[in-house]
Amino acid sequence: MTKMEKGGDIFHYGWVIVGAGTLCILACLGFGRFALGMLLPSMGATLQLTYSQMGFISTANFLGYLASVLISGFWAMKIGPRRLIFIALLLVGVSMALVSQARSFAAVLVLYMLTGAGSGASNVPVMGLVSAWFAGNKRGSAAGFIVIGSGFAIMISGALIPFINRVYGAEGWRVSWMVLSGFVIAIAFIGLVLLRNRPEEKGLKPVGSDIHPARHPDAASAGGRKTVYREGIMYYLGVIYFLFGYTYVIYATFIVTALVKERGFTESVAGTFWAWVGFLSLFSGPVFGTLSDRLGRRAGLIIVFSLQMFSYLLVASGLPGIFLYLSIGFYGIVAWSIPSIMAAAVGDYVGARKAAAAFGLITFIFGLGQISGPAVAGMLAEQTGSFSSSFYMAAAFAGAAIILTAFLKRPQRG
Repeated sequence: MTKMEKGGDIFHYGWVIVGAGTLCILACLGFGRFALGMLLPSMGATLQLTYSQMGFISTANFLGYLASVLISGFWAMKIGPRRLIFIALLLVGVSMALVSQARSFAAVLVLYMLTGAGSGASNVPVMGLVSAWFAGNKRGSAAGFIVIGSGFAIMISGALIPFINRVYGAEGWRVSWMVLSGFVIAIAFIGLVLLRNRPEEKGLKPVGSDIHPARHPDAASAGGRKTVYREGIMYYLGVIYFLFGYTYVIYATFIVTALVKERGFTESVAGTFWAWVGFLSLFSGPVFGTLSDRLGRRAGLIIVFSLQMFSYLLVASGLPGIFLYLSIGFYGIVAWSIPSIMAAAVGDYVGARKAAAAFGLITFIFGLGQISGPAVAGMLAEQTGSFSSSFYMAAAFAGAAIILTAFLKRPQRG
């Protein structure tokens, strides 16, 4: 038997799982959620949506996402991640196709909530596969490559949707939804063909398990028979993840508006700034996921939160020129890094078997931060007349995350 067949140094099927996982994240989060911002203006014009209704559409998507992530770990254990990912991506794709035919706000609201439910039910088991297919010393880098699917989707939708709108005019958004739906459904079938629930199905061991076999606990030694809902460390990780959700989405939601309204940038220039975030984010997961493999999850999280805190402080302070570029650079280079580190960390603490359920739990807590952060920041900006106060708040919360992470306990060694 060759090294390739054994999964040795030449090639391991785990990296096929990573490639398929990247496509799944591109579909469920990238097209399912991050393309909405590009589609809303033309949708709003055709369906005569108010700004509040546009906001409710986005909220409905995330409520669907939030509801599904809490139970998707259970279903991944019950029917297997591969089957759940396929069903969930089909839900994303079909619901997006139906959105393209919607004629009212209510129809879009309900259908896009289903898109969110499918997104959550596919994201959680995809990230859970990292713990099954990779030993602790490789999980960060593997998760890091998977999460960059969102960055690719931002770049693809940013180029594709304006092109379709130019060709098809006012109804172009309907064509865009259908095209993106087709991509998602195609990826669902690709995932069904390529994904496997565990390395044993291919006669393999996890990637890296022959290098440091006892460095991180496995399912047998991590948490015993306790469910993840009784693991106190999961709630501690969840609070740290909440602070990430609360802060990163404030910047993502308001940075372009702040540049246009308060700094005098044109929308085109501000959009170019945001495009750079999308490009830089492609490096965030692999770089900092791998760094967390080498330095530990705690050190990786502290570095990332520190860079985010500086990013928020730089844009809040009103400093000119180069400082804005630094803010954008710091934010972009770490954009998807914390999800990749968290996906690796849950496997370190509870083992591969319970990783999907654990990631679902902390993602639910993270989601509460994503919902509340922009709402509080928007009210604060309205009260003070400037987004600086909101960015200062984000910096303070990132600082709190650094302190909490500093006291994060190491996983028990197997």
